Amino acid sequence: MRRQKVSIVGVGNVGASCALWLAKRGICDLVLVDIPQAKTMPVGKGLDLLQTGPIEHFSARIRGNADGSYEGAENSDVVIITGGLPRKPGMSREDLVGANQAVVVDVMNKALPLSPDAVYIVVTNPLDTMTYLAHRHSKLPRNRIIGQAGILDSARMAAFVAQELNVSIENVQTVVLGGHGDEMVPLTRYSTVFGRPLTEWLPADKLNAIVERTRKGGGEIVNLLGTSAYYAPGAALAKMAEAVLLDSKLIAPCSALLQGEYGLNDICFGVPVKLGANGIEEIIEYKLTDEEKAMADKSVKIIRETMGALKF
Repeated sequence: MRRQKVSIVGVGNVGASCALWLAKRGICDLVLVDIPQAKTMPVGKGLDLLQTGPIEHFSARIRGNADGSYEGAENSDVVIITGGLPRKPGMSREDLVGANQAVVVDVMNKALPLSPDAVYIVVTNPLDTMTYLAHRHSKLPRNRIIGQAGILDSARMAAFVAQELNVSIENVQTVVLGGHGDEMVPLTRYSTVFGRPLTEWLPADKLNAIVERTRKGGGEIVNLLGTSAYYAPGAALAKMAEAVLLDSKLIAPCSALLQGEYGLNDICFGVPVKLGANGIEEIIEYKLTDEEKAMADKSVKIIRETMGALKF
């Protein structure tokens, strides 16, 4: 029986965290790739992960490549792109466009010929713009390129809700749409604690404070750490890859290329999707209130402005 394979391109903090979460699941082998300047770093991280197996009882075959090599990455089922310049304090995602466009194009040029049938998951910032770039450059069917955003944003909101209400995180379900940035759209009326809407649990001022903290969640961690978050983003990537590898039909918010859904075209935007073996198998449309639509329009405007910095 063929073993499933995930290649992770970019094994800094986010990529290495994702690799650990996936290895612990025991559902795939892993190939770790980075830029030539990283030299033997991916080899060292791969060996370190491999030696974790006997302790955590997983048997994934893990290969780290030196000097930017993609050896062993052929016929991957999923390719995860985390490479790129990380966000630093005071830096907007828009500041990253120029540098990270070159990174995403380079990765697609090298990975796509080796794994033409893979599902590609992008986490390079600015997320929605880089996901759009991967679509535009590769010309793959839109179901096979996915941006990781909404799972992370929804998780942040859920963590804040559970903390505020002193309830188990397992009882909290949140929905966050829109761009992966400060203008994301948390849908409080679709977010629940044990089936009861958040609006019935929290007064407006506390709920609004959680919404704002969610929107600024990435920046909060950047300011505290001096670099981007990596545990939660890595876990979110692993969750998405798992849904594809196991064909689990997971419904989760992801950045998808829209072709008429939500009244939008030619843009990658965070919406609920069904994830399975074919990648995005369905885009799920929520009915938005006028207020939610206005927030979504604001998010769309910012994404399109960022997309304008791309050079084709």
